[in-house]
Amino acid sequence: MNVPEKEIFDVAIVGLGPAGATFARMLAPRLKTVAFDMKADSANVPGFHKPCGGLLAEDAQFSLARQGLTLPTSVLADPQIFSVKTIDLAQRLVRNYRRFYINMDRHRFDIWLKSLVPATVEIHNAARVKKLIRNNGVWEITFHKSGEKKTLFARTIVGADGAASLVRRTLFPNHKIRSFTAIQQWFEDKQTAPLYACFFDSRLTDSYGWAISKDGQLVFGAAFPRENSSRAYGLFRERAANFGFVVKNPLHTEACQVLCPERMSDFVLGGNAAFLIGEAAGFISPSSLEGMSYALDSAEILADAFNAQREFFPLAIFEDYKTRSRKIRLKLLSKILKKPFMYQPRLRALVMKSGVLSHRAR
Repeated sequence: MNVPEKEIFDVAIVGLGPAGATFARMLAPRLKTVAFDMKADSANVPGFHKPCGGLLAEDAQFSLARQGLTLPTSVLADPQIFSVKTIDLAQRLVRNYRRFYINMDRHRFDIWLKSLVPATVEIHNAARVKKLIRNNGVWEITFHKSGEKKTLFARTIVGADGAASLVRRTLFPNHKIRSFTAIQQWFEDKQTAPLYACFFDSRLTDSYGWAISKDGQLVFGAAFPRENSSRAYGLFRERAANFGFVVKNPLHTEACQVLCPERMSDFVLGGNAAFLIGEAAGFISPSSLEGMSYALDSAEILADAFNAQREFFPLAIFEDYKTRSRKIRLKLLSKILKKPFMYQPRLRALVMKSGVLSHRAR
């Protein structure tokens, strides 16, 4: 296959969520770059939406601040609450803890981040990458857009395509990493007062559930082991209803895969002139399922590794990325080690009964 030099991009980015959009924004404009995203280019256009509760944790807030970004009011949701009601459904324990999340519209947040990508990046919106093949040092990228099958070529690929990453599966077809099925539904918010709630139920999952008041609706969901996840969600709804949650007649339902790394080998950075960032690399907390900060940080680190190379040497970029991202992997290792203590029912009951760091809700 002989492809004219002028038709080959230096970098192709698969996915323009927080990781991909951040990488595209911070990449040096001297690199000829193309990006593919399943979302449309406007929050008002129907299309792919990332299922997400839409709470921005403190680590992610710090990442945005370090990158010099301030949130526009258009991405914020109402209300902003600074307490989380923690409920152990199995042991019937309830405590309130102070937390500083930002309540936001996740889709509008993603569209805003994508709007910051410079015009030097060629973006294909509402496009789904279907196949990646490497021939003679060049990646051949087949994608579908507007019902048409198209092909482009690039020297390197950056996979920012999330838990079910096609880039990761292409590079590492035998790589296995544990995952959950996250299911959430939207309801008319009929709670007595707006809230954020966090649920634990060791009978159903070793992850957790959530309820978030958002612009007059209640987002109610949880992450379950993939086998029998629908049945587990039904039981979760029933048990939450016993605690006064009004979760009948859902407005719509969403579901997605969520990774749960359990060992250092679960983190994969890439290879063969391809790179992985965000959840595609396994960068997500197994204890809290918080992935936004790792998406923003890994994207910034990889962009710095690209920009630091005066010449275009993918292997040197990879080694730099591997070195720079070590802090992320070590931080996530600490989360892996922390998880058994968080999700051990007796220990959690002991902490909740003690009332340490909790407060009374009026």
